[in-house]
Amino acid sequence: MSTPTPVPELTQAEWAIIKAVWELQPCAAPSVQEALEKSHGWTYSTVRTQMDRMVAKGLLVADKFRNLTVYRAAVTRRQAQLVELRYALRHAFDGALTPMVAALLSAEKLSPADLDELEALIAERRKSTARKPKA
Repeated sequence: MSTPTPVPELTQAEWAIIKAVWELQPCAAPSVQEALEKSHGWTYSTVRTQMDRMVAKGLLVADKFRNLTVYRAAVTRRQAQLVELRYALRHAFDGALTPMVAALLSAEKLSPADLDELEALIAERRKSTARKPKA
């Protein structure tokens, strides 16, 4: 059984591009450039170069059809989010999860429904990690 390749950390530009790809995939670089033109002002060549670098990093997959290259994400939104969270956990909280969660809880407005959902997630995690009695 092979170990999955770890997802690399994304730069700010890579986040912008992969979010566009997730929305548009499968897509060509001109479609991504058009989607990001107003917010970033990037030219086609800038977007295409960045997308090709993202293919090399394993973030995107490129398929060639004659003169057209079609891209799709090689990582899911959840995988990319986990990489980002782990980066913040390591760098901003020295790997300590409780202070990170405490900071999020104190900084964000949470509805009673949000709190119920968080409690349910914790309860589910407790169940899945509880030791089963030996037979």
